[in-house]
Amino acid sequence: MNWLRTILYQIVFYSGSVLIVLAVPLVAPFGQKATIHHAHRWARLNRWAARVFLGVTTRVEGEIPEGQLLFAAKHQSMYETTELQLILGGPAMVLKRELSRIPLWGWATKLYGSMSVDREASAKALRRLMAEGKELRAQGRSVIVYPEGTRVTPGESPPLRSGFAGLYKAVNLPVVPIALDSGRFMPKKGPKRPGVVTIRVGTPIPAGLPRKEIEQRVWQAINALEPGAQG
Repeated sequence: MNWLRTILYQIVFYSGSVLIVLAVPLVAPFGQKATIHHAHRWARLNRWAARVFLGVTTRVEGEIPEGQLLFAAKHQSMYETTELQLILGGPAMVLKRELSRIPLWGWATKLYGSMSVDREASAKALRRLMAEGKELRAQGRSVIVYPEGTRVTPGESPPLRSGFAGLYKAVNLPVVPIALDSGRFMPKKGPKRPGVVTIRVGTPIPAGLPRKEIEQRVWQAINALEPGAQG
């Protein structure tokens, strides 16, 4: 049954996604606000499809602070990449560079507000990340980053990628860590299953801390729902 539900979800979500992306050129001339509104249609499509076909819903724990912030979230599935955009009010995104190269979709992410990073984290890539982070800071946008760099399976707590500390320094914003357990119900491989995804919003961490301290505090906070993860 879970396989059937998963297949139905994928058919509906990906078919709808193609239509939404193809409509981006029609929306783009109306500016970034219109583009963000259009992108949130895609996020709502995923929320609806996950609820109707998979029986997956979301529970948010904690309060989302007001103001310009840097959100640092655990990453276990594609689900949170759209769900958090709705919950957090549409922050700019930090994406893998290969995603920005997808025809039309990559262009759409730039219109929405995003910066792309290389997995290799070369000195040149880090300088570019810091420059783009400063630009978004000047624009007044909050930013969301998945500091582990890629999706991980439940129970995994890898160290943060080196680019996070550079971004933290560049934007000079308080960090709001976010723990979640979406991988329990929306795994990268295999059938998805019903359940309630918990998204736990942590206490803001101030800007300007030393690298070792900010990395340790964020690592601990985003792994708060991981059994066995210790500081």
